[in-house]
Amino acid sequence: MLSRVADTIYWLARYMERTQSMLQVIRTNYIASQNEIYDFNWRPFLQLYGDLTPDELAQLDGHSTPILTHLVLDRHNGASAYRNILQGRENARAVQDHITKEVWQSLNDFYHVIRDPEVGQQITHEDPISGLDALLRQALLYAGTVQHTMPRDEGYAYLGIGKCLERAIQTTDILRVRWAAVKEHNVHPLDAPALRYLLYSLVGYEQYIKTYKGTFNTDNVLQFIVYNTQFPHALLYSLDQLAYYFGRLQPESLPESHAHVAFLIGKVRTAVRYSSLSAQEPEQLTSFLLQTRQQLLDVASALNTSYFGYN
Repeated sequence: MLSRVADTIYWLARYMERTQSMLQVIRTNYIASQNEIYDFNWRPFLQLYGDLTPDELAQLDGHSTPILTHLVLDRHNGASAYRNILQGRENARAVQDHITKEVWQSLNDFYHVIRDPEVGQQITHEDPISGLDALLRQALLYAGTVQHTMPRDEGYAYLGIGKCLERAIQTTDILRVRWAAVKEHNVHPLDAPALRYLLYSLVGYEQYIKTYKGTFNTDNVLQFIVYNTQFPHALLYSLDQLAYYFGRLQPESLPESHAHVAFLIGKVRTAVRYSSLSAQEPEQLTSFLLQTRQQLLDVASALNTSYFGYN
């Protein structure tokens, strides 16, 4: 496969995984912002998914409608859901010979849904949850279409690499930002909102409750999100899947290129697997997440140079 094509497919997967992740986070945040008991702050997520100056952040903070517009619909915000969907669609258009017509159709439909004035009206003025749910349904439709229609070829491997790498980055970011609220509220009660919102942000609340039989505490939540290899958004699960999809490229790779990237993936995977994290040591957790994020970016950089022809 040409490096240009591989790069386009890889970034298609990253854009779409990022879109689904941020839509879930935004949906959870909006629900949290409507809870008068919970002291909610949009600013950390505006910094994650926006491109605002400090003055613009101060003006928007606490006003849900312009925040939702900026994060979801703003065509001038390079990190908005709209721009990610647009970039994903453009990438899909460029590699139509390497994806199925069903995948292309699902992305094209997603693009038209986010441009639908009715969805925009719901998000900004009527019922934001209904509008966000319409977008999340399209994200799930795309993911299912890839799973059920794509041939298990080299292109599918690059889709898997992009998805799992982006998911691991998103998990580290969401956990780091959300854990600050957990620490701030010093939560331990059964219905601790900071812990529930963290799990909802990662689509993990229901699985967590089933796994731990209703036992709700910070250490269990942390172990679940970082180490549980049955939870699709867990950090270690994402890294295991990243290693699996990258391993499928070995027959088509130059030995030295594959060995270099495989080493970096193995390095971060081993560091996570054999780490020992505790909810009682938040500074250690923050340092671990920042280090892990940098190692993931090193993997992305190595892919750029070894597989996609970047200098």
